[in-house]
This record gives sequence, C-alpha cells and structure tokens, in this order.
Amino acid sequence: MFKRILIANRGEIALRVIRACREMGIESVAVYSEADADSPHLEQADQTVCIGGSKSEQSYLNMTAILQAAEQTEAKAIHPGYGFLAENALFADLCHQLKLTFIGPSPHVIRMMGDKATARRTMVAAGVPVVPGSEGVIAKVEEARARAREIGFPVLLKATAGGGGKGMRICRDEGSFEAAFRDASLEALKAFGNPGLYLEKYIEGGRHIEFQFMADAFGNAVHMGERECSVQRNHQKLVEESPSPVVDAALREKMGAIVARAVTAIGYVGAGTMEFLRDAAGNLYFMEVNTRLQVEHPVTEMVTGLDLVQEQIRVAANCTLSWRQDEIALNGHAIECRVNAEDPYAGFKPSPGTVSVFEPPEAAEGVTVRVDTHVRPGYRIPPFYDSMICKLIVHGADREAARRGMLDALSRFRVEGIKTTIGVHEQILAEEAFASGEYDTGFIGRLLG
Repeated sequence: MFKRILIANRGEIALRVIRACREMGIESVAVYSEADADSPHLEQADQTVCIGGSKSEQSYLNMTAILQAAEQTEAKAIHPGYGFLAENALFADLCHQLKLTFIGPSPHVIRMMGDKATARRTMVAAGVPVVPGSEGVIAKVEEARARAREIGFPVLLKATAGGGGKGMRICRDEGSFEAAFRDASLEALKAFGNPGLYLEKYIEGGRHIEFQFMADAFGNAVHMGERECSVQRNHQKLVEESPSPVVDAALREKMGAIVARAVTAIGYVGAGTMEFLRDAAGNLYFMEVNTRLQVEHPVTEMVTGLDLVQEQIRVAANCTLSWRQDEIALNGHAIECRVNAEDPYAGFKPSPGTVSVFEPPEAAEGVTVRVDTHVRPGYRIPPFYDSMICKLIVHGADREAARRGMLDALSRFRVEGIKTTIGVHEQILAEEAFASGEYDTGFIGRLLG
C-alpha cells in the first residue's frame, strides 16, 4: 500500500480523497493555487504545497509543478480527483515515466475512451449497444450529410474530443446541416484543439443513465448499478439519483454485465462510469466512458455501502477487487443535489465571494443526510474554478422517502453572502414530473424556460 498520496485537485473532492487516505492510514499531500491558500481542506492534509498562480493553467493544470510537488514530498501516487488532469493521458504517461502511480486507468485506455469516435468503435466491438451513427470521424460535410440522410433527421453532431456540451449541435433538417457542421467543428477546435466530429441519431426525450464500475489489474470487473442523471442544464448535471426510476432489476443485471465484460475486454483498471442514453422505448445506447471518479459517486456509495475512493486506491496499489458481483446489492434510494455558487435566475451566472453563513442540514428524520463540502463561514469562493461548493446527498428507504427528505434538508440549508442553486433544487424536487420519475433531459429547459 502507498505511504503517501498527492491529490492533484482542490476543494470538495480533494477533501474527500484526504479523508479516504486518513481512514486507510495513508498520508496525504494537498497541492493548492495562490487563490486557494486559505481553503479549509488544506488543514486536513498532512502536507501542503503551493503549485502556482490562481488560474488553472498556472496551477491545477500545471503538470510540471504537480510532478515536482510529488517528488519534493516523496509521494509515490497521485489521485487526480475529477476535472483538471483526471482524464489527461499525457499526465498519466508522465506519472508512469517518473515511477509514480496514477490512480486511474492506463494512458492507453484514457486515450481510447477520450476520443469519442474511437470509444464508439471499441464498444461496438465489445458488444455494447450504440446509437445509430457514423463509424468514426467524418471529415467532410458532404459525407456527413449523406450519412445523416441514411440515419434520418434529427441528428446530433458531436466533437470526437468533446465534453461538457462543447462542439455539439442538434440538426433537425438538411437545410441547417452545413451551418451546424461548420459551427460545431469550429467550437471543437477552439475548445479541444481537435475539429473532428462524428454523427449520431438524435434521440428525442432521452434519459441519461450511467453505470458505475470498478476493475482491477487481474481481469476482474464489477458494476455497482446505475445512476439517473437526466436533470441537466446545458448538458451539466444538477441532480442525480440511484437507482434510476426506469431501470428494473432485469435490465440492471443485463446492462451491468455488458458493462463489466466490455471494460474487462479493453484492459480497464480503476473506477469508471459508462454513460447511456435511454430512448422512449426503454433501449439503452452507449454514449461514453468517463475514465475517472464522477462528481455523483456518493449516491452509489449510499445505496451500496461501498467506499469507491478507497477501492480506487487499493486497485491502484495492485490489490484485487474487494467485492464479487454477487456481494453488491442496492439498498434504498439516494438523491444528490449539486449546490453551486450561481444565480439560477440570472442565467446561472457564477456568484463568487465570501460566504457569511454556511449551515448545511446535519440530519433529517427517517433518512440519512450526507454533506460533501470544503466550505465554511468566512470562506471566500474564488472566481477561477468550477462553481460547485457542496454536494447534498439524502438516502431513504425508497425514492419517495429520499425525495421528501431532500426537500426537508434543502429547506433547512442556510447559505448567505452569495447566490446558490438551493432554491432551484427545491423547485425541481417538488415538481410532479420529478416526483413521478417521468422526466427526461429536457426537464430543466421546460421548468425554467
């Protein structure tokens, strides 16, 4: 096992990994930018190292500074968290070259899954159902238009190196196709340095469902059920739950087995998530693999009772998986709300500043409440990074108990000094469409207009 792990991240996820290390008897090293010098999570680490200026490219994306910090502190492993360098194959490569363990899959797998067109071909070969579309990147608009005619409109143009909704355009008819292709390609080039696009049939009223999996270096892989992530704004998740209201035990077993076989076939090692789009008929189609820990991993932990971060570390230390598939069961229901420092009634404009009051709910009757955050009163939220400040997770005996418990918890969550998304979460959880479980990825657009 590792003696010391460096955490190449900040805030809430850095604190989550620090706590996992402490529970495993592992020392932790927290790196930080000048803007995060007073972040409360630093107090929990065994060592801290400043790695640069406030902007991400000066610090959390500065590979040289992070690797030097690992050498300076004699850390032998690096946990990337999520975001920043978590899915950066070059960084994983550099770690291996320096005899550092990158807590995640191999650079080869990261590259394979990071290129969406390659990932799609790989999953087809592994027997995973995919949305009808192009076989790979389509370089010319004429070729793309011809394939769109074959598939039938509407279609979705997607950046092969994309994420977060960048380089993505819905095309509902042939007349708008050329402009959409040009705009998506240009946006992809600016965002990812790669203009490549591929094409898929656009599924109206789809639902975003993802399967959590874990694999070791000895050919073992398990899934931990699914999460429903259809409450999204501009392809950014706001609320997640497990299990999904529309996935039954038979479908869970079938798709989970497909996921586990597929990741074993590509030599995946570590934690990951396979994302699917569900159509109105209930079919699940592959979208992508996230080669890292997900923001929403706590809902899976709450319904399985498993610690995904500790297992990531064990697997990276060349241990076999701690669980067999038949030992993993889903109990009850969990919902997570991402609390962001944003003004949802002003276009979700970021709201950095000093938090004067921060009082998350500690408990609620009949449910378990979990709060993952690094924020406390007096903390100054910097304007340079993602605006998420807290994850509120509620677990109940069933979905309705979890929903009501979350509404109660949200009503008692006091934050002052900044704007937050707490009010929107209350609105979402109270809506009949959410209460009934009959919602899709267009839910937020209809709710907020």
